[in-house]
Amino acid sequence: MENRGLDPVPDDERTGRVRTLFPTWVTANMTVLLLTVGAGLTVFNGLNFWQVLAVAVTAPVLSFGLVGLVSIAGKRGGAPGMALSRAVFGQRGNFFPGALLWVVRWGWETVNAVTGSYALLAALDLLFDIQRTHTLVLVTLTAFVAAGFLVSGLGIRALRMSSWVSVRLFGAASLLVLADLIGSAPWRTILDRPPGPAAMMIAGIGTLAAGGISWVPSAPDFARYLPRTASGRAMVGATVGGALVTVLPMVMMGAVMAVSSPHLAVTKDPVAFIGELLPKWISVPYLLTAVVGMVLINAMSMYSAGFTAQTLGFAIPRAWAVGVNATISLLLGGTLMMVATSFIDTFLSFLTLLGVTFSAWIGVFGVDLLRGRTYDAVALMDTTPGSGYWYTRGFSPQAMGAWALALVTGLLFTDVEWFSGPLATSWTGRHGLGWAATLLVAAGAYAVLPRPADGTGGAPARF
Repeated sequence: MENRGLDPVPDDERTGRVRTLFPTWVTANMTVLLLTVGAGLTVFNGLNFWQVLAVAVTAPVLSFGLVGLVSIAGKRGGAPGMALSRAVFGQRGNFFPGALLWVVRWGWETVNAVTGSYALLAALDLLFDIQRTHTLVLVTLTAFVAAGFLVSGLGIRALRMSSWVSVRLFGAASLLVLADLIGSAPWRTILDRPPGPAAMMIAGIGTLAAGGISWVPSAPDFARYLPRTASGRAMVGATVGGALVTVLPMVMMGAVMAVSSPHLAVTKDPVAFIGELLPKWISVPYLLTAVVGMVLINAMSMYSAGFTAQTLGFAIPRAWAVGVNATISLLLGGTLMMVATSFIDTFLSFLTLLGVTFSAWIGVFGVDLLRGRTYDAVALMDTTPGSGYWYTRGFSPQAMGAWALALVTGLLFTDVEWFSGPLATSWTGRHGLGWAATLLVAAGAYAVLPRPADGTGGAPARF
């Protein structure tokens, strides 16, 4: 069991290997919701096979390229991402982006827990003809969240070992699905589809990239045990490679399925629908391995959320901090499964807000990293006015200003089922690129501002 919390990992304990990042980021994308997103690219965006292929390659390269870049901060500082964020925003200032990212992470864990529960319910129905009841819904949801809590509570070694196992299981099950589609899909119809508008390709990239961007603040959490000598280029390569080998085939399979079954893009229960599309001997193992994958996605998210809770001042051990998020996702997940009328609409709206929220932090933190930031272990853990990262009354005005400006800008371009910004009908808004505008504004504003000198003895580096 990992007992280390926010404190940076000493050099003599950094025995990790870059290759462990590959199964980590394969696991982070093992969700059947990618099939639904692929179906949406065909049904809603009107894209043909080759356009979906381009989207499925471009989106993970962009989003997980950022994940790989920010993971370099983990090997430099040896601490979780939101602890390293104190060096950028200040000891008090870090509370604001940290609190917002923590709350948004509840939504991601809730959506994933609901999807995993749907997968388990679908497998029970296919195997034993067990019909869904409110009691069964709550039991499966509780079991799913509890399994994620157990793995994340044990810590990084349990996550790594589980990732290696799940990658093999899910890979084998996905090959079965792929083989069935090769033999049964109407390929002439699929390949003869006319191309859709280029603008819809851009929108599809924006939607698909938003999910990957949500992992960027967590990237240092899974790289903090790597030695300082680890190759940054290899880290980015392992991260992007892990995402590509999962995102690409799953999005393409969803797009192929949607040609003959377009309702996949709009179903309230996407997992049960997928189970009905496949032969029973394929759908049951596929759904069961999907449950395992989504348990681990939630475990990874809870693992990072526990660190975030500690940075917000929860003076409790890491495992108990993880339990806070587990409880919240259980409550919200039960509500979503009982009340939501359109799961896919809720999911896509959440992805949009997720991308904007995380991009504001990424822009500021990323520029600070590229400026050559080094991290002082003592200053990171010192939350008093004597900390080297206290800046002005605990805040870095430059970082806070750039972050707030970018967040407001992104919301202006946002259009979801609960909220529509005044610029949502602009070209950027219509194509779901509010997250890109957010990131560019955050990075641009922070890049032109002088970085304040900290109290760790080092002068601010040049960009």
